[in-house]
Amino acid sequence: MRASLIQIGADEGESVESRRCRVASLVRAEAGADLVVLPELWTTGAFAYERFATEAEPLDGPTYEAMAKAASDAGVWLHAGSIPERDPEGPLYNTSLVFSPAGELVAAYRKIHRFGFDKGEAVLMGAGTELVTVSLPGTTVGVATCYDLRFPELFRGLVDAGAETIVVSAGWPERRRAHWTLLARARAVENQAYVLACGTAGTHAGVPQAGHSIVVDPWGEVLAEAGGGEEVLRVEFEPAKVGETREQFPALKDRVLGVAVPPRRD
Repeated sequence: MRASLIQIGADEGESVESRRCRVASLVRAEAGADLVVLPELWTTGAFAYERFATEAEPLDGPTYEAMAKAASDAGVWLHAGSIPERDPEGPLYNTSLVFSPAGELVAAYRKIHRFGFDKGEAVLMGAGTELVTVSLPGTTVGVATCYDLRFPELFRGLVDAGAETIVVSAGWPERRRAHWTLLARARAVENQAYVLACGTAGTHAGVPQAGHSIVVDPWGEVLAEAGGGEEVLRVEFEPAKVGETREQFPALKDRVLGVAVPPRRD
């Protein structure tokens, strides 16, 4: 499987409309890939809290339209990162969109773990409640967003739902970059799954971004890692390696906590 992680530089001074058009062009340029991944909140910037409400859009808004067309034009599965979603009957959400090569919206994931410690995203956006997986040819993809990476139980839930490849879109800050790569590798090792983690470059509301998008295999080996600026990280990986790894080293079968234990029969 060929994947392209587009590490977008979301610097201030570029309008949302201009960035949306530019990113659509970047997606089209990846025709030939099987899966293209974008970062979290790339339209506004993950730390531009004051813009969430003004830039929020419905699920079928302008980003949806631009990304659906880009996916269709390129003929790729597209994880279009996340947008500030405005639910007409509720709060804002940090929502990831996944499109098929036909440009159809096949999944929307509302971020479950909101970052901010009683400020920022944690108070401005609602929390999602549902895990999301998407069946692609050859692999089942689990969807997670940024701060979710710190909560291993979410990833266990995705694995229980059949995930073999986990895509994480993020706007991770540079000052905690070491955590970003460490946690991406940990989630891959403990779940014996591929992790494709796509972050942003540039600066969001004065917060330098980590960049360093990363692809990790089920043994925790780094297959590819980006630098700190805007770039496209391209990698080929073999989905069958997940099943082979889980068979060779069947650690998941030894799970005890968090697993339903059948009643004892004497």
